[in-house]
Amino acid sequence: MQSEKKPSPFALRNVKLFVAFGVFFNSRFYYPVFSILFLDFGLTLSQFAILNAIWAATIVMCEVPSGALADAFGRKRLLVLAGALMVLEMLLIAFCPRGNPNLLFLVFAINRMCSGVAEASASGADEAIAYDTLKKYGDPNDWGVIMDWRIRFKSVGFIFAMILGGIVYDPTVVQKVVSWLGSDMVVTQETTLRLPIYMTLVLAVMTLAVTLMMKEERVDDGGQGEDSAPSIKDAFAITFRAGRWILRTPFVLTVIIAGLLFDSVARMIVTMASQYYRLIDVPEALFGLIWAGIAVMGFFVPRLARYLSENKTPLFNLGFMVVVVLIGVSGMSMFIPWWGVIPAMLLFANMNVLDFFLSFYINRATRSDRRATVLSFKGLALNLGYGAIGILYSLLLARLRTGLSADQPGMEELALKNAVFIDSMIYFVGYFLVGLAILIILGAWLLRGSREHKEIRPQQELG
Repeated sequence: MQSEKKPSPFALRNVKLFVAFGVFFNSRFYYPVFSILFLDFGLTLSQFAILNAIWAATIVMCEVPSGALADAFGRKRLLVLAGALMVLEMLLIAFCPRGNPNLLFLVFAINRMCSGVAEASASGADEAIAYDTLKKYGDPNDWGVIMDWRIRFKSVGFIFAMILGGIVYDPTVVQKVVSWLGSDMVVTQETTLRLPIYMTLVLAVMTLAVTLMMKEERVDDGGQGEDSAPSIKDAFAITFRAGRWILRTPFVLTVIIAGLLFDSVARMIVTMASQYYRLIDVPEALFGLIWAGIAVMGFFVPRLARYLSENKTPLFNLGFMVVVVLIGVSGMSMFIPWWGVIPAMLLFANMNVLDFFLSFYINRATRSDRRATVLSFKGLALNLGYGAIGILYSLLLARLRTGLSADQPGMEELALKNAVFIDSMIYFVGYFLVGLAILIILGAWLLRGSREHKEIRPQQELG
């Protein structure tokens, strides 16, 4: 008798909505003009830096509490909150008047706080609700397939947002389109300023709709259980238990620490990518195409990550990422004209690999009743790592600037900034190697006598 065909995990509604949420929540049309948009609204560069700090601080403060609330009160409720906050953050800047600088800064500050809380609310809750649905009605071994396709669809959304967002913000291009349509309307920067925001607002409404269609699912695997009455006390108890469990689970703790190291280096360099491209003689008109090219790699990288996670040990995969990061950062530090794009793309593609590995290993190792909280601890660790390297890097830049100013007095400001940036890049190699040495020593100590670093079976859960 022929065996029945295994059902697709995408037949599960929550799984399909999980993929859609990832696309709508992350594909924002203002990303390609992010810093320029804020400045064109009338904010200063220092205000832009302060707003980014507000956003990061909000995420750090809300990351773990939101995960605990998701585990105690329901993942769907936190995701609906994330969708509603995304709508609110877009509405604030879509209709904010530009005449009053103080009001403008206040509105954007609220926008950044809403965005931070939304990010924290979604972090972990989306994966937890999808993974529990898969575990309850499907096969947990299909999680790699789901993450593979989710990253691919996110890449499609990212490409679409990056290209179209940049186009609609350019008044020259929009004017040509309007004229071709036979209209006499004159298009200025004022006309196109909010177009990417309006388009992202549409995605925000779609994000909220997706979360409202989700269904809360829990797996009773020896934890709190499906029928427990939630309370604030439960949320604090879950946070404490999850934190204690991470500290007592060497494999998960090591994975999170490794993620902190790899993510901090890559994310810090990503924030400076446009400056790097300029210094390797890439025309600014091609920046968006480069980012689109990086997003295209999202179609292929998840398949590689899935193969490695399912067929190789965590130790092998750690070594693989070490090699990729060292090639990427070392290559970028050489500032090779044009060809320097290749190591940059390699490093940025590795972020997708890291994201896949973290999700794969942590979800496999974590029990249902604490899954969202543990994933939130992961998010907290990554953001703390990013903040720490940001502080260290700013101190390094100040030191290098002082040294160059003393050695070459009278250097023009632009030339000085470029020289400081070029000299600073090699320090990322040193930072990564020092961090890697600490990780190896700490990981060897934590995992002594443990086998999880050699193999974690598809059915195995450490929780």
